[in-house]
Amino acid sequence: MKYQEKTVVSAIYDKVGSGGQVSNPFLEAMPELMDKGMFFEKIASLPPMPYDLAELSGEERRRHLPVLQSVYYPMDYMYNIYDTLYRAVTTTYTTRNTMELVRQLNAVHEDFRGTRGNGPSFATQGESGSILGVPGIGKTSTIRRCLDLIPQVIVHTKYNGKPFYEKQITHLVVECPSDCSVKTLAFNIIEAVDRAMGSQYYEASTRIRSTSASALATQVKIICLNHHIGLLVIDEIQNAVATAQRNKQVKPLVKFLVELTNDTSTSIYFVGTPMAEELFISQEHLKRRTRGLRLLPLKPGGLYRDFLKIIWAYQFTRKRAGLTDRLANLIYDYSGGIPAYICKIFQEAQVQAILTGKEIIDEPVIMRAVRLLSIEIPKKYAKGSYISDFTDEAGYEPVDDVEEVKGPAEKRHGGITTNTDIDGLEGTVPRLYAKPRGRKKAQRDPMDLLELLKLARSPEAMMSALDKYNMLEVVKC
Repeated sequence: MKYQEKTVVSAIYDKVGSGGQVSNPFLEAMPELMDKGMFFEKIASLPPMPYDLAELSGEERRRHLPVLQSVYYPMDYMYNIYDTLYRAVTTTYTTRNTMELVRQLNAVHEDFRGTRGNGPSFATQGESGSILGVPGIGKTSTIRRCLDLIPQVIVHTKYNGKPFYEKQITHLVVECPSDCSVKTLAFNIIEAVDRAMGSQYYEASTRIRSTSASALATQVKIICLNHHIGLLVIDEIQNAVATAQRNKQVKPLVKFLVELTNDTSTSIYFVGTPMAEELFISQEHLKRRTRGLRLLPLKPGGLYRDFLKIIWAYQFTRKRAGLTDRLANLIYDYSGGIPAYICKIFQEAQVQAILTGKEIIDEPVIMRAVRLLSIEIPKKYAKGSYISDFTDEAGYEPVDDVEEVKGPAEKRHGGITTNTDIDGLEGTVPRLYAKPRGRKKAQRDPMDLLELLKLARSPEAMMSALDKYNMLEVVKC
């Protein structure tokens, strides 16, 4: 590895430009792109179980249960996210050198003073896109783990034999609060820079209470250029969208986001739920800038079973339960294949098994956990790619066709479903079940009219079939 796993590192250059090649210290200081095997090894987290588990009391074993939150099972879709974010960072630095940086800074200042001219373009636009998905599938944790593999700050002191003092911020992650406005988002970006650099931009900005949103936007652009920010990840973007819609400030939000990508060449990725898609597809300025992954939960197939097997090893009950098809299907149907819900149900089921003295995970214990958690799974999702689809499942065995499992809550209420996150979006897909719902197809008599209608390819064929079975009546006028 080029760098040790540290947040701040000193620059190491792979290739120094020579001859007609333009030197680019920011690009040359970037770490290498990992292959999938190394990536999985770096992000995987399988903490050990207590060696004295059998000797622990129920209270001590329940205290150890949060270790499940530290379990992290690598999946192929995560490598796609890592590859996307890495390329976004390098895109920012591909055409950015010292001379272009000076020109960009001058352009930002002139734009703020209203004296911007129509000079030639000096840099390409940074990459932008979005990663939206169902809550609980692990978008934020995956993005943070991916970016942790890239040093956040690279310190330059000498380049090509000459002094070169710069601090390069490769990436920033900013979270939108529930009441996020354009000013709040700008302040959060400034504060994230302070945390990375140890600077005091935020304190200086808040001293002037009358600072306008446009002035803050300009300050953010200058900071992005001064510190060579490669990628800005804006998480929970649906909060900014909801606030803008509620306060009728959608246009200022769109203007701020678009100008940030255009004027700084910094790559920007938006992360959130499908709720943000409504704004993205309604604004032409954002349409092409917000394309990207749309993630759906696990399918009830091989990858789901592999994930469940990993967490199934973390049983803190005195009796270990085997992972049967019936239990696996039950957990899937009540978690919807969402990893966060799978872990939550598994953890709460152990709590209830220990508290009730059963000391084993079974169907009644799982149903008790589901009722206590009040988990609600959407009936439909916005269109996207199932995270299982990123994995080649050619080698997986299909899930056994077992008897459908319906818990008490589902018998009474017809399933626990809501539709809160995709209102207003066109094109949806129904949620999946481990066992398809509905009655099995009944065997119909060959002379059934519906069967004859399916087989008939023309009115003449239908008439011939009816005549064959003496079902054709002749009416005399």
